[in-house]
Amino acid sequence: MSTTAPGQGPDPGELEQPFISHLIELRDRILRALLGVLVVFLALFPFANPLYTWLSGPLLKHLPQGATMIAIEVASPFLAPLKLTLVAAAFIAMPWILYQAWAFVAPGLYQHERRLVLPLLVASTILFYLGAAFAYFVVFPLVFGFLTSTAPEGVAIMTDINRYLSFVLTVFFAFGVAFQVPIATILLVWGEFTTPEALVAKRPYVIVGVFVVGMILTPPDVISQTLLAIPMWLLFELGVLFSRFYARRDGGETGTDAPEGGG
Repeated sequence: MSTTAPGQGPDPGELEQPFISHLIELRDRILRALLGVLVVFLALFPFANPLYTWLSGPLLKHLPQGATMIAIEVASPFLAPLKLTLVAAAFIAMPWILYQAWAFVAPGLYQHERRLVLPLLVASTILFYLGAAFAYFVVFPLVFGFLTSTAPEGVAIMTDINRYLSFVLTVFFAFGVAFQVPIATILLVWGEFTTPEALVAKRPYVIVGVFVVGMILTPPDVISQTLLAIPMWLLFELGVLFSRFYARRDGGETGTDAPEGGG
């Protein structure tokens, strides 16, 4: 039985308990996420050098005969593969990390919000992986093939392993984010910033925009620009299609909402 006297508010100690329990839960989820990354890192650590060799494959294939990559710092031969292994561990453990985040926030969501947010979370993860794969298998061969072919005569191409790693990780992140176009489209519709019909009406501007982005992110040739622009346009169309399920109706419900109770 509560000891709060009539006319008085709740005991501050009682208010602090839920807050403290949430902090403890958040700490536990973060520790579990970090533990998952650590386990994957330890499993990958023996393969750090082969992993870096695999990552450098797209560049090595386009280097002139006899050319190699170099390390201009004393510790680079050890630190560069180590850094790559840590990033790869976080990359592989991303579903586990997102699961911990989901497990923390899910109890505070309504049932219909869970049905909407969970598919977006899963789709966002898959699209990020697809963006990174697209960069490695499609973009890197085009970029490195172009850059190595434009070197002036008498210039030896010898890329530092640390700078190469920074470049490819930046590109991975950029394309992983670029492939979030469907998620961004859905969130704009769900947040009532726009409607699927309005997005369809803006399609010509979107097509021009993705080709501009393709021109900025790829070498100056039509083929590579098109290879980036077309997937982004198709992802936009996919986002418009699925955003119809998240569009709010006149009654304030989304297309996937259903009444919680009877009558």
